[in-house]
Amino acid sequence: MSVITLTTDFGSLYPASMKGVILSINPGATIVDITHSVPPIDIRAGAFAIYSVVKHYPAGTIHVGVIDPGVGTGRNAIIVKAADHWFVGPDNGLLIPPARLLGDIEVYEIIEGKLSENISSTFHGRDVFAPAAAYLSNGREVLEIARKTDDYVDMDFSGYIIEKQFIEATVIYVDDFGNIITNIPGDKVLDEIEPGTILSISGRQMSFLKTYGEVSKWGLISLIGSHGFFEIAVNQGSASRLLHLSNGNSLRIGIMGRT
Repeated sequence: MSVITLTTDFGSLYPASMKGVILSINPGATIVDITHSVPPIDIRAGAFAIYSVVKHYPAGTIHVGVIDPGVGTGRNAIIVKAADHWFVGPDNGLLIPPARLLGDIEVYEIIEGKLSENISSTFHGRDVFAPAAAYLSNGREVLEIARKTDDYVDMDFSGYIIEKQFIEATVIYVDDFGNIITNIPGDKVLDEIEPGTILSISGRQMSFLKTYGEVSKWGLISLIGSHGFFEIAVNQGSASRLLHLSNGNSLRIGIMGRT
């Protein structure tokens, strides 16, 4: 069984064309939609979406990511191999964090002429990335459609600060519940802050606890989410709406002490 995942900012229409291309090449492929609701052109959010699920997929899975503001320009199309997984998408950093999560990476530049003579300048998801993934799932060698390269766009989730009295971070994803997921790995937070510590953000206090139900309904809370990153949430509500924070926003959190 060949598993191909799709992550895009396309919404409801365009992924169907990608699936049609994949199934035309490999009718036996199993296609899984991770999400097609990544905020438009938000490369870091797309990277996080793949990062948050990649370890739950079997060896041999091919992950296609298309958040591609540079489509039709000089940016390369790439394939990344990490452990027993493959990642296919634009060379804009999107694929690197989830691939590195699995281990050392190898990067290949797709030779578009090996895929099709008719490639749209605005829809490489359909005309480049979908067929590349399908060919890999059918057992074609990567070097039949790509060449190895060391020249690629890198990206990670760094850029946070944890001090004795404050935390500075960036919002990398807001989920459908309105939970604010930051770029701080949970282990880095736990090295400095104990559960039960009182924090403050935008003039509001919140406790650093383990799960949402430890505060009352509408209560503001911080915790380590299931994805392993520091998160701010509202029990049965939306932290994003309450704090007026969205993907890419910077935030500063005060560390006030224990209860």
